[in-house]
Amino acid sequence: MSTENRFFYEPCKGHGLPHNPLNAIIGPRPIGWISSRNAQGQRNLAPYSFFNCFNYDPPIIGFASTAWKDSVANIVETGEFVWNLTTRTLAEQMNLTSAALPRGTDEFEFAGLTPVAGNIVAADRVAESPVNFECKLTQCIQLTDANGDKIDTWLVLGEVVAVHIEKHLLSAEGIYQTALAEPVLRAGGPSAYYGISDEQRFDLHRPTL
Repeated sequence: MSTENRFFYEPCKGHGLPHNPLNAIIGPRPIGWISSRNAQGQRNLAPYSFFNCFNYDPPIIGFASTAWKDSVANIVETGEFVWNLTTRTLAEQMNLTSAALPRGTDEFEFAGLTPVAGNIVAADRVAESPVNFECKLTQCIQLTDANGDKIDTWLVLGEVVAVHIEKHLLSAEGIYQTALAEPVLRAGGPSAYYGISDEQRFDLHRPTL
């Protein structure tokens, strides 16, 4: 196959493009809107664009933080956090919580959001978000490169111990309606986000042999 129509680069040597294409290719990605408390009870709320679900039973979700940020420090201190679904109506407030505020600043207050205590964990959930996962820390892993050298990125994994879903997002049959929640997904570049809609849906059934 001809490679003349392929752009090729080795990440360790740089890509030479206006913006790193990696997170545009691996996208759009769900947003890890993570709320936590430190050992003194101070709240923190921050979005992470490297986030996903990794296991069904028990349910385990995780996010990666480039550098040891407040969220990671809080979660390691307390062993608890909450993931909050970012919807289109909450996108601007989610973006506000990405501001580099002084440690100890309450992002809930800064973004005009309502904290609600978790049922099981001490971390607060975002009341305005229609879905929240209360989580307990299972692992905090410092990532390494291919040579085994540690890098300043931390993968935080947590078991989902409680789930909150607004009832209007469940069909009469009890099926969660993904598009109805209008989730916001992170794409590439400094500012790109996407939504989803039922018009873009298609179904595939796993083949049986």
